[in-house]
Amino acid sequence: MHADLNPLSLFWMAGPVVKAVMLMLLAASLWCWIIVAECLFATRRLRQAVGAAEAGRSSRIIEAIFDGGAREAALHYPDEAVGARRERVVGAMRRRVQETIEAAHGGLANLAVIASVGPFLGLFGTVWGIMTSFIGIAGSQDTSLATVAPGIAEALAATAIGLAAAIPAAFGYNQLVGVYGRLGKRLVRLVEDDAARVLRPQPDMSHVTEGAR
Repeated sequence: MHADLNPLSLFWMAGPVVKAVMLMLLAASLWCWIIVAECLFATRRLRQAVGAAEAGRSSRIIEAIFDGGAREAALHYPDEAVGARRERVVGAMRRRVQETIEAAHGGLANLAVIASVGPFLGLFGTVWGIMTSFIGIAGSQDTSLATVAPGIAEALAATAIGLAAAIPAAFGYNQLVGVYGRLGKRLVRLVEDDAARVLRPQPDMSHVTEGAR
C-alpha cells in the first residue's frame, strides 16, 4: 500500500468531492503562474519605459502620460493661480500614471484571492476526505494503520495542493506589489519634472515676427 501512495494514485483513490477540490486547486496553481508571468512581462516593459524616460529618451508609454499633462496645460482659465494650474496639470498626469499602473497590474488581484482562498479550499477537501475515510473505517470495523493511512493520506493531499497554490501566489503578490509601488514612485517623479517643463513660460516671439515683416 505504501508504494501506491504517490500523488497520482492519491488523486484516483480520492472521492469525487476531494477530486473536484484537487482539480480546482491545480487550476488555481496554473492560473497563479500565468498571472505571475504576465505581470513580470508588464513590469519589465514599464521598467524599460521609465528607464528610457529618466535617461532622456522617448518612450511611448511615458509620452502618453506627458501628453495628458500637455493638453491640460494648454487649457487656460481666467484668474487661475499658478499653483492651481500646476496642481491641475500634475493631477492630470498622475491620473495617467494610475491608469498605466492599473493596466500593467493585469490579474494581480487574483493572486491575493488564490493566496487567501487556496489553503481553506484545501482544508475543506481534507476535512471531507477524513470524514469519508472514518465512515469507511466504521463500516469495515477495521482500525489498523494499513486501513486508515491511505484514506488519511489522500485527504491530506488536498491541503498540500492548496498550500502549493497559495504560497507562490502570496509570495508573487507581495513581490509584485513592491515592484509596482517603486515604479509608481519613479513615474511620479517624472511627472513632477515634466510639469515644470510644460508650465515654464514660453518666450514671446511676437517681436521677431514683426521684425521679419
